[in-house]
Amino acid sequence: MASADSKVIGYFAYSSPQAVVCSGKACIISGSEEAMRQYLLQMGSAAKHTVRKTRFGEIMRGLSLGAAYAFDEESYGRFLPLGRAAGLALAAANFSRHKERFFTVQVKSS
Repeated sequence: MASADSKVIGYFAYSSPQAVVCSGKACIISGSEEAMRQYLLQMGSAAKHTVRKTRFGEIMRGLSLGAAYAFDEESYGRFLPLGRAAGLALAAANFSRHKERFFTVQVKSS
């Protein structure tokens, strides 16, 4: 799955290596850089943030370490088929029905 690892899923933002933009305890992944900047504005964040692409392999490594990710509709649409192909039991998300901005994914340890 090496080629899948390099596929861009979306964007995340941080103000320092330890201060990643989150929704609750989940790192926000947006479908575009502009969407991330809009989320930051809506959150009223005054800090200067770096917005950077994130790839499937990076997200999978984070999930394996217990991280949680809050995907917007566009980024989850990219992540879902790749995650399922990698063996994750992922639910379909209906963003319009639930009026949720983000869909959170975290792998539970057994």
